[in-house]
Amino acid sequence: MTAPSLQPTRSLHPALGAFVRFVICGGGVGVASSGVLVLLHDRMPLVLANALVTIVSTVIATELHSRVSFRSECRGWRVHLQSGLTVAVSYAFTTGALFCLYAVRSEPSALVQQSVYLSASAIAGAGRFALLRVVVFGERAAGRTRKASFGKASVAMAA
Repeated sequence: MTAPSLQPTRSLHPALGAFVRFVICGGGVGVASSGVLVLLHDRMPLVLANALVTIVSTVIATELHSRVSFRSECRGWRVHLQSGLTVAVSYAFTTGALFCLYAVRSEPSALVQQSVYLSASAIAGAGRFALLRVVVFGERAAGRTRKASFGKASVAMAA
């Protein structure tokens, strides 16, 4: 009788796992933002509503991405500023998409508005993922924020 062989377990590539977490966190914040944008649309100009929603959702999403998506120790204003810069590009992209929609249709339905907004947000989100993963929460970024610590190896080398 032979022992049963164990099948090796496959785990997601770290980038794929981070992307799945990024989509879940960012998508959740994005869908909530989309609903808030609909509520604010009749109360203020669309550009202002989009800016307000973008700022609040960026702060929330940056914290989620730091802690959940990228499981990073990077914290602080530098992270929020860099993330905010990626959102500024996303804001321009989503606003441009909505302006293009209004150029084509003067009074689009809420469903069409949301389709354009969410599609533009998804494209901008893919670009944000790459920048956040490499620049903001990447290994080099984590290395810049780490404090010097002396382990056994460094103490032994110094001696």
